[in-house]
Amino acid sequence: MSQAVSISIRKVKNNILLGRKQFIVDVFHPEKPSIPKKELQKKLAEIFKISDESTISLFGFKTRFGGLRSTGFGFIYNNITLTRNTEPLYRLVRNNLVEIQKISSKQRKERKNRAKKTRGKEKSKIKFVN
Repeated sequence: MSQAVSISIRKVKNNILLGRKQFIVDVFHPEKPSIPKKELQKKLAEIFKISDESTISLFGFKTRFGGLRSTGFGFIYNNITLTRNTEPLYRLVRNNLVEIQKISSKQRKERKNRAKKTRGKEKSKIKFVN
């Protein structure tokens, strides 16, 4: 990470119900067009003294016109289980906390057609054939 990059954090709120800190991140980067989120996670882990970087979720970054400055949102969860329970699936995949199994389109179609033929509780019992 370049020395010219500076991070400022504002509007920090401790959300007790969801077990996280939420804040707005301002990144000043005059030499680069943008900063990768992995680098920002490492820097925020140093600032907040967090050992596990996977509990930090960064999203919604917008680079201002002309570059130089980006603004986004960040969450720091108390532990990894709270992260997995509250974060949306696409952000968990982005942070390598969950892997999605790739299923062929034929298997999806067969499952859909088997589900059409059943009713009630049996419909939820239909599984993909691997």
